[in-house]
Amino acid sequence: MIDAVITQVAVQEEDFDIAQLQAETMGGTCKEGALATFTGYVRRDNEGEEVDTLTLEHYPGMTERSIEQILQQAGTRWPLLCASVVHRVGTLSPGDRIVWVGISAAHREAAFSACEFVMDYLKTRAPFWKKERGPAGVKWVSVRDTDAARAARWSEQHTP
Repeated sequence: MIDAVITQVAVQEEDFDIAQLQAETMGGTCKEGALATFTGYVRRDNEGEEVDTLTLEHYPGMTERSIEQILQQAGTRWPLLCASVVHRVGTLSPGDRIVWVGISAAHREAAFSACEFVMDYLKTRAPFWKKERGPAGVKWVSVRDTDAARAARWSEQHTP
């Protein structure tokens, strides 16, 4: 399984083109029967507080390697064809795209499950530092208990 997975990782300040990313993740081999994607956006509020901006920082090189490892883990769990992540850094505003995950596979179950797994692990294991700015001031954002619980369930679940 893992030898067949083509992974693409980008951490960038620039916005991304979803149609282009989908086309790249499909690969053109016609082996794909499913493409599952997730696009995350900056919300106007978080935990009841208004958000004016969200600033993401990362450690170049380390963050990309961490994401690559997450994609490789997904490739050991499901028969994937391609797995891609684009994650933005810098200062973003509500409504801005922040992350894109794309998984292609022969069948939908693998594509859906792997996409959810990758997103759960990105939220809890990828080294990003997030700082929200709003009318109440500035605060660092930590991993939520609900995100940690979602990621933990993968270590308990059987995968095909």
